[in-house]
Amino acid sequence: MGLISNGTTIFDAGALDSGLAKGAMTFIKKLTASSSGTLSFVDGASGVVLDDTYKEYVFTFKDIHPATDNTKLMFQASTDTGSSYGVTITSTRFYTFHKENDDTPELAYDGSEDLAQSTNFQNVTGAIGNGNDEAGSGFVRIFNPSSTTFVKHFIADANSYHGLDGSLRAFTAGYYNSTSALDAVQFKMSSGNIDAGDICLYGIA
Repeated sequence: MGLISNGTTIFDAGALDSGLAKGAMTFIKKLTASSSGTLSFVDGASGVVLDDTYKEYVFTFKDIHPATDNTKLMFQASTDTGSSYGVTITSTRFYTFHKENDDTPELAYDGSEDLAQSTNFQNVTGAIGNGNDEAGSGFVRIFNPSSTTFVKHFIADANSYHGLDGSLRAFTAGYYNSTSALDAVQFKMSSGNIDAGDICLYGIA
C-alpha cells in the first residue's frame, strides 16, 4: 500500500519513491586547524562552493581546541569574497551548563552574547577550556546564502568542555540583515588561535 500526498507518491511498498528530492548532504571542503588564527571558506577558492548550487550550507566542527583557555569559537560572513568579514547580524542565544560535580545546573538566555544589528563576529560555542582533553564540537547552518532578495538565516548548536569542568551547550539563531549574497564564511576564536580541530563544509540540495 502506498502513501500519496496531493497526487504525489511518497512511499510505495515501504520504499521512498526514487524520484523525490531527499535533501542529500554533499561534502565540499575540510579545513584542519594547526595553531590557526582563522579558518576561512571562500567561494571559488581551493575547491570551496558557497553559491546558489545549494540552498543550505552546513559547517560541522569537531574537537575544536583553543590555544587560550576559556575562549569561544566565533564566525562571520562576507559579501566581497573574504576581503572583509562584517555583515550585519541580529541574533538570539541561550545555553545550558552542568558541572562534573553536579553543582548548580543552569538554563539561561544569554543577552550578553546576542547581537542586534551588529557587524561583530557571532559566538558559536560557549567557553572552551584549553586542557589537553578539552574541546568543542557542533554545527552552523546557513540558509540560502546566495539570495539577493531575502535576509539570510542561520542556526548554530554547539557543546564544549568548559574550563570549569562542565558541559556547556550553546544554541544560537539569527539572520544576516543583508540582501547581498554571502560568498565567504570565517571562523576564529574569541582570543588566540585555534590550536587543533577541523571544520567541514557541506551543501544540502
